[in-house]
Amino acid sequence: MNGGDELVAAPAGPPQPLDWKFSQVFGERTAGEEVQEVDIISAIEFDKTGDHLATGDRGGRVVLFERTDTKDHGVPRRDLERMEYPIGRHPEFRYKTEFQSHEPEFDYLKSLEIEEKINKIRWCQTANGALFLLSTNDKTIKFWKVQEKKVKKISDMNLDPSKAVGNGSIASSSSPKHCLANGGSPDRSYNYLGNDFSFPPGGLPSLHLPVVVTSQETNLVARCRRVYAHAHDYHINSVSNNSDGETFISADDLRINLWNLEISNQSFNIVDVKPANMEDLTEVITSAEFHPTHCNTLAYSSSKGSIRVIDLRQSALCDSHAKLFEEPEAPGSRSFFTEIIASISDIKFARDGRYILSRDYMTLKLWDINMDSGPVATFQVHEYLRPKLCDLYENDSIFDKFECCLSGDGLRVATGSYSNLFRVFGCAPGSTEATTLEASKNPMRQVQTPSRPSRSLSSITRVVRRGAENPGVDANGNAFDFTTKLLHLAWHPTENSIACAAANSLYMYYA
Repeated sequence: MNGGDELVAAPAGPPQPLDWKFSQVFGERTAGEEVQEVDIISAIEFDKTGDHLATGDRGGRVVLFERTDTKDHGVPRRDLERMEYPIGRHPEFRYKTEFQSHEPEFDYLKSLEIEEKINKIRWCQTANGALFLLSTNDKTIKFWKVQEKKVKKISDMNLDPSKAVGNGSIASSSSPKHCLANGGSPDRSYNYLGNDFSFPPGGLPSLHLPVVVTSQETNLVARCRRVYAHAHDYHINSVSNNSDGETFISADDLRINLWNLEISNQSFNIVDVKPANMEDLTEVITSAEFHPTHCNTLAYSSSKGSIRVIDLRQSALCDSHAKLFEEPEAPGSRSFFTEIIASISDIKFARDGRYILSRDYMTLKLWDINMDSGPVATFQVHEYLRPKLCDLYENDSIFDKFECCLSGDGLRVATGSYSNLFRVFGCAPGSTEATTLEASKNPMRQVQTPSRPSRSLSSITRVVRRGAENPGVDANGNAFDFTTKLLHLAWHPTENSIACAAANSLYMYYA
């Protein structure tokens, strides 16, 4: 530096809380509109680039959305970001296509109905401009290829459509003529040898030659490439791709199977927690996911609140884990509900693979994969519900399975709650960010002047922003609605953008 100036690094504090704004909604309900059960969204997933988003619903359909704002002035958006070019538009998606992935089935051996509801969707690596994804219901996984096909159309027919009747015969305003069975007319003379076709005045040849051309129109075609079936006795709760691009796992309550994408008629059982006597069963597998970069590592969670990391290099059957993450129970805190609310409903690896995020009924926990003594951070999501656990058990809400997600930069985590609310927490050291948002066109509606005069506005704002817990009422003084729950959400892999499902509506937000 000139003149002996010293460069002093500014202390890097935690990032500022994000200011979330509404972006889009698909399938918005009008007030009082009845939601059909089959239309309720049951799975959401961004692909690795974030340019495509897939949702699955209880009716077995998969709907794909694609991003429309990634090009600006002919320069790809990512390059603009690198050049610190101001991007005026927020992420915008449009409906791309949908297809029926699963149909309801009946297992005659077990007299069991298998519903068509999509439990999980996972994107696979793209190839030759085609999109690939895995979707699963309770029993069967399917591998789909979605590709644009150019449409071939008949562009020319030597036939006046105004005179066409039926299949190839000609309508005439004069007296009806007798037609032969093959569409010819007996009063026409054909000189086959001289290629000289002679017709009655005003007539047309009865042999119509269509000219087919490939038009510029394209249709999206979804084809099921493979079906992976008959490998799970219990309901499939997870599907996860391996970073090797060749294999994936599927997990049910008691087993995890390893598949090759190319081979649908066999899988390898790599984890089996089924006891010899089912009466000895104490815990089940609730979620499983591959490490994002290490193809030999995966993690699975259990109903007892533990996470096990296993290494596929150790043995073919990974009954013993490489690492175990669980939080010791506080002495004297045990109750009838302890085990139920400890059950982990979802786990996600951070993008760099260093951290694992887990969601149980009451909290989000962030675990460092190199530190198994306890979570590095715990975020209270439902602490205000602790006095209501009896009611929640009575109406089965205590068994709701909320998902969780991390931002691509690993600085924030998010999960859903009741009343169609979701919460975003900062997890950088020193961060106090804790924002509550509502899945509606006005996501910050929670931070308004309360209708009750008993608390000041500043205290309400602090409660919502900082994540301190509010006692079962929202900022407007309304009781929480346990029938509307935001179970499924996904964070864009490279930007601060969240997609979340409120019943049959897909809401998108950006910061």
